[in-house]
Amino acid sequence: MPTQQITLPIVGMTCASCVYHVETGLKETQGVEKATVNLSTERAFVEYDPARTTIDDMVFHVRDVGYDVITDKINL
Repeated sequence: MPTQQITLPIVGMTCASCVYHVETGLKETQGVEKATVNLSTERAFVEYDPARTTIDDMVFHVRDVGYDVITDKINL
């Protein structure tokens, strides 16, 4: 199955060390191929194999390293 991409809104980052921790948490998630975190936009750009991981797994790992992911849904 081809990889998919997702952008996760991250809450609680204040410095480059925070970026490192979030990236490390995401990269340790089985099935995540690539993770890049941008401090100024507070977003994580993730390429992952949906057959090996879920969004919930990624959110768990971000929260496990001490940050949060906005998971609210909006219906239009």
